[in-house]
Amino acid sequence: MNKVYTDAATAVADIVNGATLMLGGFGLCGIPENAIAALVAKKVTGLTCISNNAGVDDFGIGLMLQQRQVKKMISSYVGENAEFERQLLSGELEVELIPQGTLATRCLAAGYGMPAIFTPAGVGTEVAQGKEVRRFAFNGEEKDYLMEYAFEADFAIVKAWKGDTQGNLIYKDTARNFNPMMAMAGKITIAEVEELVPAGELDPNFIHTPGIYVHRIFQGVNYEKRIEQRTVRKQAAE
Repeated sequence: MNKVYTDAATAVADIVNGATLMLGGFGLCGIPENAIAALVAKKVTGLTCISNNAGVDDFGIGLMLQQRQVKKMISSYVGENAEFERQLLSGELEVELIPQGTLATRCLAAGYGMPAIFTPAGVGTEVAQGKEVRRFAFNGEEKDYLMEYAFEADFAIVKAWKGDTQGNLIYKDTARNFNPMMAMAGKITIAEVEELVPAGELDPNFIHTPGIYVHRIFQGVNYEKRIEQRTVRKQAAE
């Protein structure tokens, strides 16, 4: 099976209107910049996007929001995007807010082949409305747990530092974030990498995502790697 694609446009060419996508990254760290740009150029619409956040107004998923390509966002944190806020308040965009740990675990459940999870997060809140709650004894304590279904995504689109032609991936530092668990969970996983090397060149001890999970891989170009919020220490007085 040849997993190597020439560029982002060919890798996402069969993503159609109405598809459900997982997009890796946390804030703007480790996002699949090239794939997002290709989706914007493709003008695919009606998308459901599962992502920790919605980018910012002029970068990341924010570019897709500007073009009205996203029908629904399933996210944990969305506070850095004014256009997202406008579309939400105007009723143009469906939004499902999920506790961050629940978001991560629903991705993992999909990767592990588990249909659902039980979590204490959200019990007794609006998050639990219309969902099944069960009581379990765990670690000597009985408490209520909320049932959440594993995600079902047509595509998972992730970004890694290095990858090989068999789809094995290595992430760098905090860019690892949601990428490994989403790579496991997509029916078709598309990985963009900064450096693509021949099979066998990566040390197996340092591979984060085995190639068995990756269906397509390409080498990205021109990464901006923007910083969402830059915080620096104040210079000490002399």
